[in-house]
Amino acid sequence: MRRAERLFEIIELLRRARRPVTAYYLSEELEVSIRTIYRDMAALQAQRVPIAGEAGIGYILRSGYDLPPLMFNEDEIEAMAAGIRIIQTWADPDLARAARRAFGKIATVIPDHLKPSVLSLTVVAPPQNVQTPVAIDLAKLRESIRGRRKISMQYRKESGEESKRVVWPQSLAFYGPVWLLFGWCELRSDFRVFRADRIQSVIFLDEEYEEIEGQGLIDYIKCYGGELDDMGVFVRRSSMAARRKPESLPPAQQTRKDRDCRARTTAQA
Repeated sequence: MRRAERLFEIIELLRRARRPVTAYYLSEELEVSIRTIYRDMAALQAQRVPIAGEAGIGYILRSGYDLPPLMFNEDEIEAMAAGIRIIQTWADPDLARAARRAFGKIATVIPDHLKPSVLSLTVVAPPQNVQTPVAIDLAKLRESIRGRRKISMQYRKESGEESKRVVWPQSLAFYGPVWLLFGWCELRSDFRVFRADRIQSVIFLDEEYEEIEGQGLIDYIKCYGGELDDMGVFVRRSSMAARRKPESLPPAQQTRKDRDCRARTTAQA
């Protein structure tokens, strides 16, 4: 990677970050030494890029700074093509059409010498007969998630037992070949994960739900020793503290949050 490209990439990484970014993290992402990152930071600050912070603490990019978008390379184009092809194969029709439109817009602005990468079949996602049919409207479900609106649904467990639930839908996750709905269940007064193909019917309510500490997707993910990165991708923390299992501690040392996490990671829908 040329230095000019690396400087642009540093700015993009800082722009996406939600908290100070360390030189070590940048060096790992860009595959250069920490000393190189320090020199790059000094160069950017000398060019009056509004970067705050210092070595050993971390860096942030002050709001209001903007740059023309950096052109995609072949790997990035293939990554987008792969993602869009997966969405077209496995997602609901509305999301598949949106992905195709988005990629069409990208294809119109890239240079001619990169256009073959758009049509490249290096990575494909052919249709499979193992897809699990979903009876509900996933597009409307996504609207409820975005609008933080409750849903009322009839759910059937693997055992065949059915129940009516009011759920605060918070995320859809794809675990091929099924889609999962993550949400707070009022019936269980706790977080639950539902297979979309087992939802028999759903009523999309107008009632909105509030963000309450301990009742959100982030809280649920943390129970599994995970977190979301700056792009919203689930990652597992590698520290020993993150791998600590609350149930391995004596009851007197378990906090209420530890006990809640233990219950959540073993509970059934």
